[in-house]
Amino acid sequence: MPDAGSVRRRKAGVLVIGATEPEVQPWLRAEGHSTRAVPGAKAALAALAEEPVDLVVADREPAGLDVAGVCRTLRSDPRLDDAWVLAIMGRGRTRVGDAALNAGADDFLHRPFTRGELLARTRLGLRAAQQRSDDRLVRALMVNVPGAIYRSAWHADHRLELISDEIERITGYPPSNFVASARRTLVSIVHPDDRDLVMEAVAQATETHEPFALEYRIICADGRVRWVLDRGQPVPGRGGRLWIDGALFDVTERRAAEEAARREEIERARNEELRASRARIVQAADEARRKIERDLHDGAQQRLVALAVDVRLARNLVETDPSSAGPFLERFGESLTEASAELRELARGIHPAVLTERGLGAAIAALAARAPVPVEIVEVPEGRLPVAAETTAYFTVAEALTNVAKYAQATHATVKVAADDGSLVVEVSDDGVGGARAGTGSGLSGLADRVGACDGSLTIASPPGEGTLLRAVLPLPPPASHPSPPSTPVAGSDPFNIQ
Repeated sequence: MPDAGSVRRRKAGVLVIGATEPEVQPWLRAEGHSTRAVPGAKAALAALAEEPVDLVVADREPAGLDVAGVCRTLRSDPRLDDAWVLAIMGRGRTRVGDAALNAGADDFLHRPFTRGELLARTRLGLRAAQQRSDDRLVRALMVNVPGAIYRSAWHADHRLELISDEIERITGYPPSNFVASARRTLVSIVHPDDRDLVMEAVAQATETHEPFALEYRIICADGRVRWVLDRGQPVPGRGGRLWIDGALFDVTERRAAEEAARREEIERARNEELRASRARIVQAADEARRKIERDLHDGAQQRLVALAVDVRLARNLVETDPSSAGPFLERFGESLTEASAELRELARGIHPAVLTERGLGAAIAALAARAPVPVEIVEVPEGRLPVAAETTAYFTVAEALTNVAKYAQATHATVKVAADDGSLVVEVSDDGVGGARAGTGSGLSGLADRVGACDGSLTIASPPGEGTLLRAVLPLPPPASHPSPPSTPVAGSDPFNIQ
């Protein structure tokens, strides 16, 4: 199987012209060449339409042009520009050989010649013709390919032996700065952060004898950073020498377009998640509102209605039987106390008064005191924070400790709240069974929506058997823009100022 760097070529085409020895054609066919014979130059030009020619063995026409005339006619056709012309001469006719060379022949062979001599000159000619064709192809590619074609001698400090003019458009450096220069090489302009990547790719390609394709950054003459696609092929030589043949393409605009599309996709996904999050928040708020309505109707409202009836009864007792009003008023006071406690408990679920009045530290301490699992408070910021950040941090800790109590089977929990680099970081960890997930409809899912509504992020690390770490990061505005929390109860706090 040929290696990755090999090139498939067609069988060489050989055209024999004129009065050559009859054994020439069998010799060439036995060598594996596609060989044809024609009597003269005009017939040779006509034969070019049937099959391309790489080598011409030219002799004089039997009754016409001499060998120099044949060569001159052949060279007038551009289809033979890359072909190698071997002229056949009579014995010792050096002047005729010189005339043939002047007329366009590339080499000549004197009669008599052996099979070995003919085939040796043929092999040399075919290699020269192929090199001529390859050189023409390389020149065409260097002019027309929208990339910088290069040959780099890695065994000689990466010096460039060949580079096309396109390199100046890509890098800003003219080709003359690169060729045979020990200071200016392709490696020298690779971005320092990408240089190891390039070296590793070339080393791997050299080891596997495979071509490589790699995108990396370069630093241009004006200091700009651009992206290039490098497609190269290692070409090993004798004595440990190694060349890299390749082409460099500027892909900066394509990379910028891909990055813009990626950012747009991320922003679109974020907006969709934000819309879904807001919808879930609205739904949760509606459900919470209905629950408050039920709690008020079934609890506090019924108790207050009963108290209103008791007030009317107490008034009648005072007018009709004052001596019995005292015990009744005692029970009335107890009912008021119970109603107050019920309202206080209800208000705590809406917005804790201690958070509004005393701040995040006191509110978290109250949560820890009520938790059925021992809770260690490692750190809480001193002073007040923005209302949204305090409220979200409080409910993050509350939800996390609720989950610890319900599901974690933990013996200990830790709470840490710290302001760090413009963010408020809330961490609640436990030593429980782990396996926690923020599934749809769960309290953690609602908490993620609450944190996301503040442009924050919520992560949960809960490997089975290794406990749970819940971490919320909430962005904080600059200190000067922090709004001061209200000094009096706000909507949703304890309306009776119950302590």
